[in-house]
Amino acid sequence: MDPVFIISLGVLGAVTGLAAGLLGIGGGMILVPFLTFLLGWTDLNPNLVVKAAIATSMASILFTSVSSVTAHHKKSAVRWKLVFAFAPGIFIGSLFAKYVFETLPTAWLALLFALFVAYSGLQMLLDKKPKPTRQMPGPAGTVVAGTGIGFLSGLVGAGGGFVSVPFMAWCNVPLREAIGTSAALGFPIALFNTIQYAQMSDGVLANSMIGLVYWPALLILAAFSVLTAPVGARLAHKLPVKQLKRVFAYLLFGLSAYMAYKAYAAFI
Repeated sequence: MDPVFIISLGVLGAVTGLAAGLLGIGGGMILVPFLTFLLGWTDLNPNLVVKAAIATSMASILFTSVSSVTAHHKKSAVRWKLVFAFAPGIFIGSLFAKYVFETLPTAWLALLFALFVAYSGLQMLLDKKPKPTRQMPGPAGTVVAGTGIGFLSGLVGAGGGFVSVPFMAWCNVPLREAIGTSAALGFPIALFNTIQYAQMSDGVLANSMIGLVYWPALLILAAFSVLTAPVGARLAHKLPVKQLKRVFAYLLFGLSAYMAYKAYAAFI
């Protein structure tokens, strides 16, 4: 592989690992736009680039989430009961996502990703306060919420933090616990959806693909992200997270604009 390609993936993995630990996201919202750009340097069929970026991003979250949640668990910031309550819904949501992912054209996937990232950025920017009496829903409601999180995550290749952190905060889960719990949710989200992606046909570059996962990029991303995810988790318990989320929101708007451009290019 091109040394510039390898270095770019290493930097990308380090940045997403830091963001994953700091904000409880899987990193997919950062990974997918940049991976879409970097995989354009390869011999991949242009029609597969966005889907390969989404699948590879999701697979990398398997490694990032383990590293991140270990650090958050040491700070007692993971509500494991919520993780297990969300898990069945996440599995159901990933099954729905697989069907839509296989049938939806690349242009629509890129557009949906852009919209979801923009929405996530807006939620972070507004930082609305929930009603003091609001709490997490019961078992059935949590499964329904998990289904939505699993579906949206599988569709756009993200770890679900862009939905789960705002949702838990809306239900008055303390922010640091919402971040830690979201980091833990990243593993079942990544596991269920990566299994789905790995079974899909890639069409080209069989030696470099496992289904739709571009494994050379996955190895580099995973190696660097697991190193920086614990650093981000430690910073989450020291730095003013609300201010950092505001900065992150503006980053998301920029990434959303890029993916919207990719969607526009695919449509024309």
